[in-house]
Amino acid sequence: MENDGRDPYADERTRHVPVMLREVLSWLSPRPGQTVVDGTLGGGGHTEALLHAVLPDGKVLALDRDPIAVARAKVRFAGLPVHLVQANFRDLPELLDELGWECVDGIVLDLGLSSDQLADRDRGFSFSSDGPLDMRFDPQEGEPAWRLVNRLNERALADLIHAFGEERFARRIARAIAEERRFREIKTARELTEIIHRVVPRPRFGGIDSATRTFQALRIAVNKELDSLESALKRIPEVLRPGGRLVVISFHSLEDRIVKEAFRNDPRYSSLTKKPVTPAEEELTANPRSRSAKLRAAART
Repeated sequence: MENDGRDPYADERTRHVPVMLREVLSWLSPRPGQTVVDGTLGGGGHTEALLHAVLPDGKVLALDRDPIAVARAKVRFAGLPVHLVQANFRDLPELLDELGWECVDGIVLDLGLSSDQLADRDRGFSFSSDGPLDMRFDPQEGEPAWRLVNRLNERALADLIHAFGEERFARRIARAIAEERRFREIKTARELTEIIHRVVPRPRFGGIDSATRTFQALRIAVNKELDSLESALKRIPEVLRPGGRLVVISFHSLEDRIVKEAFRNDPRYSSLTKKPVTPAEEELTANPRSRSAKLRAAART
């Protein structure tokens, strides 16, 4: 197909189903006329719900590091009071300053990987992808995962997989990767998955794929996800109106621990959820990918 200059992804419908949408609206409690932020746009499901809640006079700022997500959303929200920006949510104070917004009433961060990213076989998020093992949310920022896999020595690779993936077979996996690299570079997600499957037991009764934790670790490292989250949690109180709310959905224990400690230890937050909120049974049935989601909410003191 001839390239007419348009983004080839902009006209595609999103595959992503927003996680815990009802719970997000309940804990964030957006109202007409308010200003709210979706710090992780993804497929735009949370953004759309927030927009309906704050109309007719409210407005929404939606961010994503992924340029494809932003391009798609520009089509979906054309003509509506949604400000779309390709950016990292840790930079929210600067973004609001550029817009001339002093503070906002609510912020939601959904830290999960979107179904659209998993379905894009050219980005390496899916185990079976034959495209480059890239994994960057922003393809113009940072080091692709395949380069990291081929560059790190065996010990450093094992430490990374253990620290960010909480993978108990980290050293076995790193050893297998190092052995494979003697003969060829590892370039695709499928190649890495096959190496892991050779050395790590496969789940018997529907557990997570044995490559899951390694892929998680590489994605976190490539995108510096935990650094971004820690920075954002420190900076968000600067722009959240007193009484305003922050809702965070995490998908693994490393993220949840960071959110829990921030809400507990930062006096600018008043935690609203004693324990993390998890998806309802009906959502787990309809969207199995939501099974590891945990929601925590806090109010600005």
